[in-house]
Formats: sequence, structure tokens, C-alpha cells
Amino acid sequence: MPKVYTPKVITANALLEGDAVWLTEDDRWSRDMAEAELITDEAHADLRLIEALARQDEIAGAYLVDAKDGSAGPVPTHFREEFRTRGPSNYDHGKQAEA
Repeated sequence: MPKVYTPKVITANALLEGDAVWLTEDDRWSRDMAEAELITDEAHADLRLIEALARQDEIAGAYLVDAKDGSAGPVPTHFREEFRTRGPSNYDHGKQAEA
């Protein structure tokens, strides 16, 4: 029996700032995972990843991660990705500095 495909989002790091970013359905890189395109088809996910990897002038290290649909948009299913949504672990930078 074939394995059930788990929904995915595409994530990377912004090239200049280093922030975690997620690819949206309208081809923007957002710093808010809730804006990411939740991809439920494996072939579409592979195609979107190829498109993302071609944008190396904007991002570094694009990859697919498991996600699920939350009340406000996609949410991570793994602690590593949950950690990345909070920004750099150094409190003097990024999202955590604003908090």
C-alpha cells in the first residue's frame, strides 16, 4: 500500500538577513509560516521546490517540511520547524528582539 503523502511547505533562509522564510502561493517569501502555501500534492511540492531552489539570489537552503493546516494557516509538525518560526535564538536579533 502506498504511503499517504503528508502536506508540506517550502522553507529557506533569507539570503541577506538569514531569517527563516516560507514560500507563499503567490511566490513571495514570507517571514510568517501562516502565509505559506500548504502543498498537499507530492508532484506539485517537487515542482515548487525546484522553482524555489532556482531563486538563489533571494534565499539559501530551500527544503520541504511537514506541516498541517491550522486555524490561521499552516503550522509546523516538528519541533525544529516550530523553533524556526520564532526567529534567531539570539535575543538581540530578528523577531525575538521585537518581543
